[in-house]
Amino acid sequence: MTTRLTAATLKGNWATLLLPVNDDNSINEDLLADEIDRLIAIGVDGIYSNGTAGEFFNQTEKEFERINGLLAEKCSKAGMRFQVGASQPSPILSLERVKKSVALKPDAIQVILPDWVVTNSEERVHFMEQIADAANGTPLVLYNPPHARTVLTPWELMVLREAVPQLIGIKVMSGDEQWVADIKQFAADLSVFVPGHMLATGVSNGIASGAYSNVACINPGAAQKWWAQMQSDLEAALELEQRIRKFFRECIVPFQQKGYSNPALDKFLAAVGGYIHIGTRLRWPYQFIAASEVLPVRARAKELIPEFFN
Repeated sequence: MTTRLTAATLKGNWATLLLPVNDDNSINEDLLADEIDRLIAIGVDGIYSNGTAGEFFNQTEKEFERINGLLAEKCSKAGMRFQVGASQPSPILSLERVKKSVALKPDAIQVILPDWVVTNSEERVHFMEQIADAANGTPLVLYNPPHARTVLTPWELMVLREAVPQLIGIKVMSGDEQWVADIKQFAADLSVFVPGHMLATGVSNGIASGAYSNVACINPGAAQKWWAQMQSDLEAALELEQRIRKFFRECIVPFQQKGYSNPALDKFLAAVGGYIHIGTRLRWPYQFIAASEVLPVRARAKELIPEFFN
């Protein structure tokens, strides 16, 4: 049995469980199982389900149970850390997902704030208190990326942490110098995870404990080595980050500007990296990037970040 995660021990390169979708819009559970096996074999610091690219917002509750039951079974057997994403735009359904997740014995449960009617400060606290009660001692992580309906300030994060001690971590977008200073002041006792392509900078400025990593979508093993490099040669890790960011600016941002969603971008990154063959398809009604776009982008990626293709 692994030791329960805390804000101090929640660290590293965590890989997302991408959702393989068949042409008929069903979930390819064989590919899902293979993906979990590969991530375990690679040896990432942990695996998390039902992030944005896991399409948590577009699953039935039975599908949620099967996806996370499979993850829990394989990770528990292998001794791999895992987090279950119990996120749901509906607060009631999110609460029910948390209750189901507890039985899987994850290392943490991830949630988002209610995402249709924006919550005020008192409602956020009440929501998280109920979630914590349902989690029955399981540590909680708040997924609060920039596309959330409510993006919390560092001070608001502190308010939640004080009200809900089970909240050990957050996923946020890195900000400017003032934001970094505020995070250090108000969220010092939370594990702060930043976007994967900004991780070395986050380590350098003293705020980042790790990443729920888009970079790991390209190659989780290379992302794991990059995280290790940050501990031993931060200057070299920062240089690699600059090339990763250039790759994103040149090859990924143009698709974002065309209106493709974050799940579409993450699945496209996985297709470019080629570490697992899950395809680029999203579930209806969302648009995905055509497979014909993969090879030209892969060629440029090999030039800019060859470390991810060795």
